[in-house]
Amino acid sequence: MAKIGNTQLDVSALNLGGNVFGWTADQQQSFAVLDAFVEAGGDFVDTADIYTAPVPGNSGGESETIIGNWMAARGNRQDIVVGTKVGQLTGGNSRKAIQAGIEGSLRRLRTDYIDLYYIHDDHPATPVSETLTVLDELVRDGKVRYIAASNFGPDRLTESLEFSDREGLARYVALQPHYNLVHRDMYETDLRPVVEAYGLSVFPYFALASGFLTGKHRPGSAADSARTGIVADYLTSPRALSALAALDNISAARGVQQSTIAIAWLAAQPTVTAPIASARTPEQLVALLDGVKLTLTDEELAMLDKASA
Repeated sequence: MAKIGNTQLDVSALNLGGNVFGWTADQQQSFAVLDAFVEAGGDFVDTADIYTAPVPGNSGGESETIIGNWMAARGNRQDIVVGTKVGQLTGGNSRKAIQAGIEGSLRRLRTDYIDLYYIHDDHPATPVSETLTVLDELVRDGKVRYIAASNFGPDRLTESLEFSDREGLARYVALQPHYNLVHRDMYETDLRPVVEAYGLSVFPYFALASGFLTGKHRPGSAADSARTGIVADYLTSPRALSALAALDNISAARGVQQSTIAIAWLAAQPTVTAPIASARTPEQLVALLDGVKLTLTDEELAMLDKASA
């Protein structure tokens, strides 16, 4: 278990991503994954109001709806830490957008509070004062327990944190950045210093680089996956292929899957609280759970660092 910042929330070491619920996993499959996650000791689920709007026939909110239906069916809302995001479906971080977003998320999740409520993307045209004032009201009203940020640059993140501290408002307790073995520079160079200075928890998304770090996508052999097109750039990147080769070597030596090693590397990074990763079947979930249990040696970590530098 890990604590989120200086909050009262203790969460599992793996943050289960809900971006596949309503996309590559229907409700029945999603329930099976969620059940397996809880049975293995997991309690931290990530979603967003926009999931899974880009899928033909969807309009957004499908993932939240499935998670809400599952919690209602299992009667376990009090045992689950739910993180969801606002901004992409409602069109920004204005007072009006956030007020519309929270009501929609609460309805779909079939709950009266959100544990961790993220601003999904920074919108520089909206003053941080407007965004944080309405978020503070949601916390005071009991609709949100804690607030967090996703896809923020270091300057606006710092500005937001300083505004909250100065005005005595609710403050971001966590950051959700794009960070994995083959996407390191932006987080490690620009964002990690802010995270360390302000004591934020970090939940990296795309922990497996859209499936590339599972090892199933390789040059000259296209895997059957909904994300095949997304990983195309990695298949022509010398650095990504070098990282994959290091994963192959360590996974063979350890007798575990490449995705397990990739998750273990991410979990071992300074400031990372819990990687976010999704699974469309309980079988896929096993390798992810193994990753947060596995401790890599200093030599293995150095090998991966060098290969992905």
